[in-house]
Amino acid sequence: MMAGALLLVSTQACLAEFSGTWVQEWAVAMPLSDHESQKFESVIEPQWRQELGESHLTARFRVRLDSVGKLGPAVQKPENYSFLNGPWFNNERAELSLRELYVDGEQYGHDYLPDMEWRLGKQQVVWGQADGLKVLDVVNPQSYREFILDQFEDSRIPLWMVNLTLPVTDHSALQILWIPDTTYHELAETGTPYQMTSPELVPRPGSLAAQQVRLFAPDKPANFVKDSDVGLRYASFWEGWDLTINYLYQTLNLPVLYQHRTAQGVDIRPEYERSHLVGGSASNVLGDFTLRAEVGYRTDTYVVTRDTSHGGIAQQAEIASVIGLDWQGLSNTLISGQWFQSHLFNYQQATVRDQSDHSLSLLIRRDFVNETWRAECLALHSLNNGDGLMRPKLSHSLLSALEVWVGADVFYGNHEGIYGQFDQQDRLVMGLEWGF
Repeated sequence: MMAGALLLVSTQACLAEFSGTWVQEWAVAMPLSDHESQKFESVIEPQWRQELGESHLTARFRVRLDSVGKLGPAVQKPENYSFLNGPWFNNERAELSLRELYVDGEQYGHDYLPDMEWRLGKQQVVWGQADGLKVLDVVNPQSYREFILDQFEDSRIPLWMVNLTLPVTDHSALQILWIPDTTYHELAETGTPYQMTSPELVPRPGSLAAQQVRLFAPDKPANFVKDSDVGLRYASFWEGWDLTINYLYQTLNLPVLYQHRTAQGVDIRPEYERSHLVGGSASNVLGDFTLRAEVGYRTDTYVVTRDTSHGGIAQQAEIASVIGLDWQGLSNTLISGQWFQSHLFNYQQATVRDQSDHSLSLLIRRDFVNETWRAECLALHSLNNGDGLMRPKLSHSLLSALEVWVGADVFYGNHEGIYGQFDQQDRLVMGLEWGF
């Protein structure tokens, strides 16, 4: 998001900075002959930064107003949030929430304490650099009210955590995360445009009538200590390469939809399961090219299967990766391609998704007229299902703190695919962003 202007307030004790953004966006269903708005939404995010001696406090709020109200949620506080987290007020047309609140500081080694930087509070942690899809960037859960159409920075759900960084050498550091916040993905609600329906994600219990399927509330973790997530990330710079080694022990952000057959039909009882993630990333600038790679191995992945003997779920290990190549050989132009791969071990033939899944992405971006105009298009395509998403966009910087744009989100392909399930949700998007 563009940086806003700063209001500096100086006192004898401290220095304070106030800034923020206002994003106004209008999404209209295509074809335009339907005359149907999906949203007309204002998102205002003021931010306050306060010096506290050698530390500083950052507070960021969110006010969302939508005059259409089709995206949900219909409840004040969705079930995915912990008692520590969640909006203060929330419904289809409005939201008021504390987006982030954290204190930054440094500890210079003395006695038995090492040098360290620390950030305590509600925050986002970004692992990985992939566009469109995620491999390592899974520390924070995500809101899927609009599927993956929001910017990651806006759709990530900040968590209360302890975030420490300890220098190891002049070119390497160790990050340690302790996350007691048991908040998980926020999914689009039933009846909203981006409700998940793909059989790869949602079980379809045979040909039973809708009234014979009962969906129960998830069995959600709530223990402050036992259900915490823990993460480690070692980052180093070596001979031009940015390298990381990552480890995360977490509760998976998507509940597992176990099916239980009864005399009356099928009960679906969601449960949250634990998993270990081990992986790493590498990137390097090679002339006009930038090479990027990420890989992550999960000890436990839970996928939908047609075999109902184990609740319609197969527990399998998974390795996922992405290889990206960016080219900036033309002035003011970026061409970026990515290849995403996912492979399941101990594969069962009844599993709904393929054992190996492959997707491609292509981003083309060019700036014009002294970088005041930008044209870009992001395309995501599943090689397995033949479905995908196209996102053309044209934006213009009117002033240093004001940008306007027009774009489109166009889905295509089989309705059972991850993208094709939204084939009827194509939309034209117009918006502006003002930094203040």
